[in-house]
Amino acid sequence: MAHMNCVLITGGAGFIGSHMADRFVAEGWNVIVLDNLITSTVDNIAHMLGHPRFHFIHYDVTHYLFLSEPVDLILHFACPASPVDYTRHPIHTMKVDSLGTLNTLGLARNKKARYIFSSTSEIYGSPLEHPQTETYWGHVNPIGPRSVYDEAKRFSEALCMAYHREHQLDIRIARIFNTYGERMRRKDGRAIPNLITQGLRGEPMMIYGDGSQTRSFCYISDLIDGLFKLSTQAGLSGEVFNLGNPNELSIRTLAETINTLLEKPVDIVFKSPLMDDPPRRRPDISKARNVLGFSPQVGLASGLSRILPWFKERVND
Repeated sequence: MAHMNCVLITGGAGFIGSHMADRFVAEGWNVIVLDNLITSTVDNIAHMLGHPRFHFIHYDVTHYLFLSEPVDLILHFACPASPVDYTRHPIHTMKVDSLGTLNTLGLARNKKARYIFSSTSEIYGSPLEHPQTETYWGHVNPIGPRSVYDEAKRFSEALCMAYHREHQLDIRIARIFNTYGERMRRKDGRAIPNLITQGLRGEPMMIYGDGSQTRSFCYISDLIDGLFKLSTQAGLSGEVFNLGNPNELSIRTLAETINTLLEKPVDIVFKSPLMDDPPRRRPDISKARNVLGFSPQVGLASGLSRILPWFKERVND
């Protein structure tokens, strides 16, 4: 992979995308970040602006895309990813993972570039298989409120495989499970930002449902390591990988864990459950462990301790 030196990251000013940009700059690559900033912020990449190997383009990937410079690798990470965001921008969410995927795949074909698609554990829907392996087809409500995200990602995966089969494009699909870390937005709408913000403000932590629903939370540095290995390792064309931390816990346990880290613990209250909220979610990462050498290192309590200062600084934003 030594010949690869330029990566394009769509959604590169977002939570995961900006951390990927950091990693590629640190590894000596030229990095082009493309983002329309609909759910992200330049603050996430401000520290890289002016770096000789970093270039930011404010652009919407759902429009025709062409770059004059050589591009060796494309990471399509643009997409509203939290329920709050894709509920607020349902049509754009579907456009970015249909037209946006089509445009970036076309560019990859033009540049003869390797292509990494940022998919999601949501493509498994409310899973009937547990834990979820890459061979599981999913159990998805195609017209429910989450379908704008689920089905757009499923369509993009199909489109990636069509380009792989018809044009022999080197594509890899990363099914990303719940990830947390610095640069998450306080009003992201996902469990960890919600619970931490409520706790830091001294407000009761709100859990939707009875708190028995489970998730598996991966710290951002572990995910980035897996994504970098997926992007740079040879011989993986057409492959799909679950990336996440297989340590499963209930949302109630998550809230209780966050509470122990606060200076002043708060009450935990329960609200009506959310529609189509999966009862269980845990990745089987055997394939990524065996093929990529992917092995999450950061435990939940350690990761939460790392991000508390980040949220403390922004709790009143």
